[in-house]
Amino acid sequence: MRTFVLADKFFFHSATKGKGYLEITDGIIGEYLTEVPQESQVIDYSGKWIGPGLVDTHIHGYLNHDVMDNDAQGLHVMSESLLSCGVTSFLPTTLTSSRELLTAVAKTIGEVQKEVTGAKIEGIYFEGPFFTEEYKGAQNPSYFGDPSLEIFNEWQEASGGIIKKIALAPEREGVEAFVEAVTQTGVVVALGHSNATLEEATKAVEAGASVFVHAFNGMRGLNHREPGMVGALMTLNDVFSELICDGHHVHPQAAKVLVETAGHDHVALITDCMMAGGMPDGDYILGEFPVIVKDGTVRMAEGNLAGSILKLKEAIKNVVDWGLATPEQAILMASYVPAVSCRIDDVCGVLKAGRAADFIVLNPDMTLEATFLDGVERFHI
Repeated sequence: MRTFVLADKFFFHSATKGKGYLEITDGIIGEYLTEVPQESQVIDYSGKWIGPGLVDTHIHGYLNHDVMDNDAQGLHVMSESLLSCGVTSFLPTTLTSSRELLTAVAKTIGEVQKEVTGAKIEGIYFEGPFFTEEYKGAQNPSYFGDPSLEIFNEWQEASGGIIKKIALAPEREGVEAFVEAVTQTGVVVALGHSNATLEEATKAVEAGASVFVHAFNGMRGLNHREPGMVGALMTLNDVFSELICDGHHVHPQAAKVLVETAGHDHVALITDCMMAGGMPDGDYILGEFPVIVKDGTVRMAEGNLAGSILKLKEAIKNVVDWGLATPEQAILMASYVPAVSCRIDDVCGVLKAGRAADFIVLNPDMTLEATFLDGVERFHI
């Protein structure tokens, strides 16, 4: 079936194009045209903008379900409900836990991956457990340890080979050998929840690590005598930084410094959302810890931030409203950049002929109007 989507603006990876038509045939993107034959079937979004579906590469839960629940039905709920956030692809993200539970969770996600009917599971992100205690956040330090290829291979085998990214602290023992071995298999190594020095972070990056976990959060800050992890993500070449733009985790001015230093093409907007996303304020669980959701934040009992309830559609609006990015740049930061940073840009993150027609419809004020998956409108505001 062949249809055309009419809109005022299209955000392609290589260029932004004006009013025209995007051809969709059997759920696949075709040509961009300025005119279409008479009697064509047209989906009219005049006055609206079209961009690629958003890609959330760091998300723990949504709508009262957590990845660590090890519940297949919960993953189905997340997949369906994330369409309302403009997300068409995501990496279910684990938390530090026991080796056994992480193996079971990896297996469940691997079994469910091809069955979900909403936002597509493009792999798994293992956030931990190879961290250190100084910046543990909501990660349980009782499970921390040095990186182990044996353990990682157990998880990867259980998942069916779909772990795309794993995060660790650069100061742990054996990091360089682990990073070299894992990256050679195509898995991305991220750095976070760490008290590492600039030198330690640099060695990990030279070994192959390429992403910094939720920039500024869960890491040694910038000091003029020891630049630390923040100094590393600001100054090292060819690295990506995850960024939570909810206005709570990172001050807009700090986010501006990062974007201006690293460039929009090296900052990936993520949510770090937990199970309370899309839910009312109240008491919830993040991993094994009770948390309180109030006033737009998720906090542990002692008051520390613990994940977020941010929706990715809100993040792209925020960076535009804060003057940190143009609409084109904001969409890039929430689609192509996260996809590239996790090496999944071959299946998501761009509007491109021959790709699945996974795209969003935006109003000029950057609010979400609709989400399409495989050429079918699956969410409308």
